[in-house]
Amino acid sequence: MFTTLEIELKGPVATIWMNRPDLHNAFDEILIAELTAACVALDEDSDVRVVVLAGRGKSFSAGADLNWMRRAANNGIDDNLNDARALARMLRTLSGMEKPTIARVQGAALGGGMGLASACDIAVASTKAVFATSEVRFGIIPSAISPYVLRAIGARQAARYFQSAERIAADRAREIGLVHDTVEPDALDAKVQEIVTALLQGGPLAQAAAKDLIRAVDGQSINDNLVEETAHRIAHLRATPEAREGITAFLDKRPASWLPGDSTP
Repeated sequence: MFTTLEIELKGPVATIWMNRPDLHNAFDEILIAELTAACVALDEDSDVRVVVLAGRGKSFSAGADLNWMRRAANNGIDDNLNDARALARMLRTLSGMEKPTIARVQGAALGGGMGLASACDIAVASTKAVFATSEVRFGIIPSAISPYVLRAIGARQAARYFQSAERIAADRAREIGLVHDTVEPDALDAKVQEIVTALLQGGPLAQAAAKDLIRAVDGQSINDNLVEETAHRIAHLRATPEAREGITAFLDKRPASWLPGDSTP
């Protein structure tokens, strides 16, 4: 029962539509709270396997609502800190989902909108999409989104775009690692569906474990402790019912039981 979002369920796929097209899906305190709640609810729903984040209208998300920012500018430090924490919590909730997440970017993804795309596991963009970390042009910084944008494009590219606030075309976004694929606008949904289909072939527990593995290994030195941890992770996963089912299904040349239309092991 959201006012700024629509949740579309098609089998095991949930699409979160940001639904403020007249404001280019800019977010305020309501959208932030609702998107946080939606991510939590969908992550807890065992019938949902993949979550797609999308925006109604011309834009994916223009970032923070300027009227909301104007109100914040007139508030004290405590109120500003609470708003900033809510935004940071929303991005962390999206990024930390156990389910695979896909950003479907059809138009502008500016400021916090670029942060939302970066916080998803996979980002697919129309050739008409455009990105920017535009905060410095308003006298602020892309603080809450920075962990996710840095993870996507690295510190070297961030040093340029965090300071210049240049617009980043879709092809350039793909070059620097911000998005995985760019396609013509009329092929966007087909590309998203192609990735969804691939994701649904994997075991849900294994996919959650894969996301956790990336968080644990990324940036770490390859040493005895890391090697031992990776050994423990695969050993424990091999002993799960899901792994036994996946291996048995492969050897028996039959679909695994978690595929759409069947029950999860």
